[in-house]
Amino acid sequence: MTTQDELRLLPWAGPDGKPCYLSTDARAGYVSRLADHIEAFQLGMASQLLEHSHQVLDDETEDPEELNLLAAQLSSALRDVLRVATSRGRSPVAPRRP
Repeated sequence: MTTQDELRLLPWAGPDGKPCYLSTDARAGYVSRLADHIEAFQLGMASQLLEHSHQVLDDETEDPEELNLLAAQLSSALRDVLRVATSRGRSPVAPRRP
């Protein structure tokens, strides 16, 4: 995941939403294993949410509250997946805000 002298982006934010990094070459360390576990959980949740979104959208529900909740959950899952991708060495994409 990371090479020596490289920082690993952790799958959680720190105070004020700032990114957290781990500086270690010990992949078997506690924090590294915890980060691996949380990343796997986040990716699994994103996959389940994607399936759920298909069900909601196929149901042709026009309930604004349900669609708003779905959009918020998808946004959160996408943020997590992008953080995992960045942590695993993919090119980070700067988030755009309107």
